Amino acid sequence: MNFRVGFGYDVHQLTEGRELWLGGIKIEHSLGLLGHSDADVLIHAICDALLGAANMRDIGYHFPDTSDQYENIDSKILLKKTVELLKNKSYKIGNIDSTICAEKPKINPYIPQMQKCMAEIAGIPEDNISIKATTNEKMGFAGRQEGMIAYATVLIYKE
Repeated sequence: MNFRVGFGYDVHQLTEGRELWLGGIKIEHSLGLLGHSDADVLIHAICDALLGAANMRDIGYHFPDTSDQYENIDSKILLKKTVELLKNKSYKIGNIDSTICAEKPKINPYIPQMQKCMAEIAGIPEDNISIKATTNEKMGFAGRQEGMIAYATVLIYKE
């Protein structure tokens, strides 16, 4: 088997007047993430990790924020397209390990829904998607609730 590992990172500003989408699900919150797409910081970090593992550049290369085609797009579509790009190179996803860094809202209650949503899109068992939540201990932009951060590490393989 040919194993490869990828790492992804994404950040988006929090702002009023936007919905908050994380891991493909809508979360009720007074602030949402600002971006060209729906700004799902978790899915974007995972897409970057998958693309990086396959040596296929990054999410901005494949889905540029300068294109009207991706304006306000649902990030679940970007994840699906990323999985298809990997399949075209004969890669399968082994597992995903990710972390969301946000002061509010509390993310832990939503993790099972996120796992289910992304597992269906990626075609892997929910147990192969780890999502952890942490705060930034009130430090930096994430700690001041100005934005959210997501990190992801993935394992992909060819049989």
